[in-house]
Amino acid sequence: MKNRREKRFLTLFLVGALIVAGMVACRQDEPQTREAAEIPEATEMNIVEVASSAGSFNTLVTAVQTAGLVETLSGPGPFTVLAPTDAAFAKLPEGTVGDLLKPENRDQLIAVLTYHVIPGQFMAADVMMLTEAPTVQGQNLTIDSSEGVKINNANVIQTDIAASNGVIHVIDTVLLPE
Repeated sequence: MKNRREKRFLTLFLVGALIVAGMVACRQDEPQTREAAEIPEATEMNIVEVASSAGSFNTLVTAVQTAGLVETLSGPGPFTVLAPTDAAFAKLPEGTVGDLLKPENRDQLIAVLTYHVIPGQFMAADVMMLTEAPTVQGQNLTIDSSEGVKINNANVIQTDIAASNGVIHVIDTVLLPE
């Protein structure tokens, strides 16, 4: 029975990978979303270096620095980071980012940031096979791939940005833990 389950999983995984590959091939001619990051080949850089070099994650990088998470996210990982763009942070109510960056709110900032990190490396094809994923923060994220890919209430707008210690998927909304 275990062998049958493994075969079924492998079949579903391969079908999912083919669907993702087909979606990517079909979208190659489409222009990238204007919020999508322009990121060079980054496999030699770690997650923090990739985010810093992109130019569209300035708020995220500042938050990671303020929270003292640079060393952790530069470590061996692997990590899957759901990276909100600067535009995603701008959608938060006015003053929210400033308040989170205050020293007295460091624990809350760490909770928000670690809610965007999934332990392990999950490429887009892997994510599409999941319905939820545990975060470093401790709570689970809900994943819906029925129409595009949504993580909780955020749309995934760019996937599979490789780093030496994991992968980044770009999202259009900041995820907030309960």
